[in-house]
Amino acid sequence: MSEGKPLLEIDKLSVHFPIYGGILRHQVGLVKAVDGVSMQIRRGETVGLVGESGSGKTTVGRAICNLHSAMSPDVKLGGKIWFESRSGRVDLNGLARKKMLPHRAEVSMVFQDPFSSLNPRMTVQQIVQGPLCIHEPDLDQKALDERVSQLLDRVGLQPQYAARYPHEFSGGQRQRIGIARSLATRPALIVADEPVSALDVSVQAQVINLMGELQQEFGLTYLFVAHDLSIVYHMADRIAVMYLGSLVEYGSAEQVYKSPRHPYTQALLSAVPRPDPDGKRAKRTVLEGDIPSPLAKPTGCGFRTRCPLAKKECAEIVPELKDRGAEHLVACPVVD
Repeated sequence: MSEGKPLLEIDKLSVHFPIYGGILRHQVGLVKAVDGVSMQIRRGETVGLVGESGSGKTTVGRAICNLHSAMSPDVKLGGKIWFESRSGRVDLNGLARKKMLPHRAEVSMVFQDPFSSLNPRMTVQQIVQGPLCIHEPDLDQKALDERVSQLLDRVGLQPQYAARYPHEFSGGQRQRIGIARSLATRPALIVADEPVSALDVSVQAQVINLMGELQQEFGLTYLFVAHDLSIVYHMADRIAVMYLGSLVEYGSAEQVYKSPRHPYTQALLSAVPRPDPDGKRAKRTVLEGDIPSPLAKPTGCGFRTRCPLAKKECAEIVPELKDRGAEHLVACPVVD
């Protein structure tokens, strides 16, 4: 892991989706999917981004890849996403499609569902060579064939599979195809959006080990989005915990997994199954109620409605991430 200049620096990122209703389609609400997130990713490291469904972690990943502005023209973006590209430092947030295109070769994404993310009408050859046709248009078909064969071989698939279609593969094999596609343009950063959650446990281990090998071989940097803290702990150098669109804890994997400070992180970890040969179960923290709607976030701390340590001031103060020592950041007015 590099300790130098960050490859990616997110500064107060916000992603809000307007909700329309009525005959005249008036705006009736605003979903604050991401609300003031700041974090850094150093070159060569893996940062795990965890949280419950609806916490905003996937939205952060898609914002880094600038997918929201292309898919949702009404989305309201705020903050900065500074990326150290080959041509210099650039803010990726809200870039127009033509201005974003040169940087898409350097920021790639592996999607959660390995079936819906692959075009069923295209062969594996067409899928993997697609990014190359856009970013390296001078390559002839022979060179494309060679690159595709090399990529398939590197992710553990036989090169002759290039003529097949996605439906002819298992879930793990399809995810390997997605990984090969993400590597085609030699990216510096890969956003992996729950890349193993749709796979069997045995296949999960294979894909995780493959991603680790590729990181060492190609010097990749990962943002690993997941909800399983045990997997993230195995993969990540640092872990960021999200709740209701905001970061609540951020630190090294050892700090967050073994010495969590925020009540929400403690609750997440208490739900992780652990071997218990002596029959001495650790006390489990059970959160009451559901995660609030991002349409109507609680005042002050967003977690206070479910927090066992909540006090009166939690409704009045919007907590900021503060260093509790050794770069272990926690956003909680109650925690010392």
